[in-house]
Amino acid sequence: MHIVIVDSSRVVLKVITGLLEPRGHVVNTFTDSAAACAFLEETPSVRVLITSLEVRPMTGLELCWSARLLAEARRPLYVITMSSARKARNLAEALDSGADDFIEKPPGAEELHARLRAAERLTTMQDELIRLAETDSLTGLLNRRAFFARVGAVAERAGNHGTLSAVFADIDHFKRINDEHGHDVGDAAIRAVSDLLGAQGIAGRLGGEEFAVVLPGLSLAAAEAVAGRLRLQIRDLRIRGTRGPVRLTCSFGVSTWCEGDSVTALTKRADIALYEAKTTGRDRVVSAETDIVLARAG
Repeated sequence: MHIVIVDSSRVVLKVITGLLEPRGHVVNTFTDSAAACAFLEETPSVRVLITSLEVRPMTGLELCWSARLLAEARRPLYVITMSSARKARNLAEALDSGADDFIEKPPGAEELHARLRAAERLTTMQDELIRLAETDSLTGLLNRRAFFARVGAVAERAGNHGTLSAVFADIDHFKRINDEHGHDVGDAAIRAVSDLLGAQGIAGRLGGEEFAVVLPGLSLAAAEAVAGRLRLQIRDLRIRGTRGPVRLTCSFGVSTWCEGDSVTALTKRADIALYEAKTTGRDRVVSAETDIVLARAG
């Protein structure tokens, strides 16, 4: 596991690190609690925080509270507090501030490893619950709610001047596939398309046969090229059916981030472009920023 340890004493940090690293744990140590908090925010791989109550500039209780807020943001994180004075009040305050466990300082090897085994069990369960809550069960892509939450976080990091594009996709005549070949073949088609889309960027199944991919760092032209390749790859798919291979196509709508934009506006434009592709022949890529504007100008 990836573990962060915070204590004002470098000796204590060295002792605990010496107990953990031989067991294969990845350990980062801090004497500055504010620096530790910043590291936790930036490093989602951390699964356990072990912090003394006697740290500065943030107190141990404040660090516990900040870590708990991170954990509530759909992220597994187990918090263990340490104190050289095991008092009922210290224990109660630590637990009330968001700690999961309490250990005396310096900890004994057996007790520390036992508590970390408990931490691993709990964070593994939390990981699975988060996966189930955020993942579409048929495709393994993000579900609609998780997709828009993830895109919102990416857009916030991109800011006004970031580069970010969206591609919306919809399987053409999907009802016909279900009606003529059965729902098992329809499900196989959805999975095959999702496998291609999921390899491109932040991908989600928005519902039924509709998908979306957000491409951080890609311009409109690059996103159009991605959509074009996907269109051809999907045309080449052959889904096994009871009466032979089943072919399918997809329509695509593309949009890109503009200064002062929002996720809602970005995805709305991609959705409008997708609708344009569906209503003007299908098996097409339409861009919200070029094709639709040119069509209206004409």
